[in-house]
Amino acid sequence: MNIGEAAQASGISAKMIRHYEQIGLMPKPARTFSGYRLYNQSDLHLLRFIRQARDLGFSTVQIGKLLELWHNQQRPSSEVKAMVSAHVRMLKQKVAELEAMQAELQRLVDGCQGDQRPDCPILDRLAN
Repeated sequence: MNIGEAAQASGISAKMIRHYEQIGLMPKPARTFSGYRLYNQSDLHLLRFIRQARDLGFSTVQIGKLLELWHNQQRPSSEVKAMVSAHVRMLKQKVAELEAMQAELQRLVDGCQGDQRPDCPILDRLAN
């Protein structure tokens, strides 16, 4: 299949597929005589793995490590679990930070009259 078909089948844009090739997350594909990229089912499986990992918030560096672990049939599952557990802890911290931001913003919104007067406690808070 060509890059457009691989993009549609994997849910990853052609631009991102080329990027993943460039940074080494996936190998360079076979090419036609005229230079068009050709992808097979194995490439598609790899692209879907990458998409799933991205959907779960892993960075490209982390995805590279996950791919190494996936391809290494001698890997200890404890290494995978430790990596994913660290990611879960980071996500929990990020959620807590976002919830704190949301609470502060809601407090500011609740304290603003939102009328025609120029007084704005939201802007006052941002300026201080």
